[in-house]
Amino acid sequence: MKYVIRIVAVLLLLLVVGAAVYVFYSLSNRPDISAFNSLKTLTKASNGPELRATFLGVSTLLLDDGTTAILTDGFFTRPNSRQLLLEKIAPDTALIEKTLQRAGITRLAAVIVNHSHYDHAMDAPEVAARTGAMLIGSESTANVGRGWGLPERQIAVHRAGDVVTFGRFRITLLQGRHVPSPFTGGEIAGPLKPPVRANAYLEGGSFMVLAEHGDKRILINASASFVPDAMQGRKADVVFLGTGQLGKRPASYMEDYWRETVERPGARRVIPIHWDDFTRPLDQPLVPLPSLLDDFAASMKFLTERGKSSGVDIKLPEVFVAFDPFEKLPAARN
Repeated sequence: MKYVIRIVAVLLLLLVVGAAVYVFYSLSNRPDISAFNSLKTLTKASNGPELRATFLGVSTLLLDDGTTAILTDGFFTRPNSRQLLLEKIAPDTALIEKTLQRAGITRLAAVIVNHSHYDHAMDAPEVAARTGAMLIGSESTANVGRGWGLPERQIAVHRAGDVVTFGRFRITLLQGRHVPSPFTGGEIAGPLKPPVRANAYLEGGSFMVLAEHGDKRILINASASFVPDAMQGRKADVVFLGTGQLGKRPASYMEDYWRETVERPGARRVIPIHWDDFTRPLDQPLVPLPSLLDDFAASMKFLTERGKSSGVDIKLPEVFVAFDPFEKLPAARN
């Protein structure tokens, strides 16, 4: 009997060690992003383009026409894995200020939050406070702002279908959906005062953001999911497309995602976002999420092949580089 117990104990130990090795490997293994360098061909903008976009990691995007600037999310603190697992988290005000300076952001009309997970909403109130922006989002996002002490006059709660205007920007908030995950759903019912655990930042519902500027139309979909027909009757020339965890979804899901967010609005260019490992600081080169969490190579293979067959241009953005998202845009499809 003792012999059997020893054998079982050894087997259990081997199982635990094997699982630990697998998790360690999967968290450290990630695709080589240099394999996709050929997609980083958008030219750095000077003062020439009427509308410039700057990717600042995850789904933080700056849209600026020289007169009015708006930002989605504004997430810069990027707590590391140890902090997320073992500690409470809060905005790093010094790091936020440093990043705003590096991006050349001094004034913003609005910070528009796609949903209220920490990697979207946590820093947004501090960004709004430092730039004089309105914080735009759900009631959950508003409670993130209230918990940080942002004045109510700088908080605006909106629902899907609402339209807001800032300068020449016409922003329509559309019903979005978070990619299926253990963290999808939930509402932040009252002011959320950090430091708190990362899982206190509940989703609070998701938006897609349709930004129209004259005859230019940009769709920002932060999470790799969709609401069927949400883009019915609407157009977008360029789509900033969330791809985090897309590579782990079945081929049929990817096809449906492409149809609803790219084909339906008639997009001519797709720029992937929310693919980078947001536990690493922005002053280091961006790398894809580890293979345990996503399959970046699979996502990019699908997008490039689907783009080639559909005549849709696929570009990878470079962090802190302002570019013209409409530069050499392919002709509209029939």
